[in-house]
Amino acid sequence: MPREDQTPPPDRVARIQSDWRRERPDLDVAPQGVIGRLHRLADRLTEELVLVYGRYGLGEGEFDVLCALRRAGEPYERAPGELAAHTMVTTGAMTKRIDRLERAGLVTRRRSADDQRGRIVALTDPGRALVDQAFTDHMHNERRLLDLLTPTEAETLEQLLTTWLSRLEPPTRG
Repeated sequence: MPREDQTPPPDRVARIQSDWRRERPDLDVAPQGVIGRLHRLADRLTEELVLVYGRYGLGEGEFDVLCALRRAGEPYERAPGELAAHTMVTTGAMTKRIDRLERAGLVTRRRSADDQRGRIVALTDPGRALVDQAFTDHMHNERRLLDLLTPTEAETLEQLLTTWLSRLEPPTRG
């Protein structure tokens, strides 16, 4: 585990900022220090996360859909529009994901009892078993990644990100 008092060496973002300070001393390039690193970190984290999904034959999107269904609780089903809202993708992208998962036998589709035009997507037993194991491995992977920080650093980062995100995103309902 890293020590809290260690200062990391200059990185790519610091070098880019240095170049910009030299070329455009009239601009405050300090925001690049945070935004640039968050951007690079998001890319690196995604690379690390998709390795786990791939072990289960899933892409990031399919994993997201299976998790949204599993989080719904018994009977592990949602309408495609709900799935889109719970995964933050368009309904068109959702249809493609559901098609792939259905072909793999991980979900089924049926007509809604409430609205015969509507559909309901449900986890199959193999889909539930797969997502339960994949999610377990995913959480172990996230723990491994977060353990690169000290517990205090991780807690502080979570608080800062929560505050910042709450100021950027509109409040959500229920």
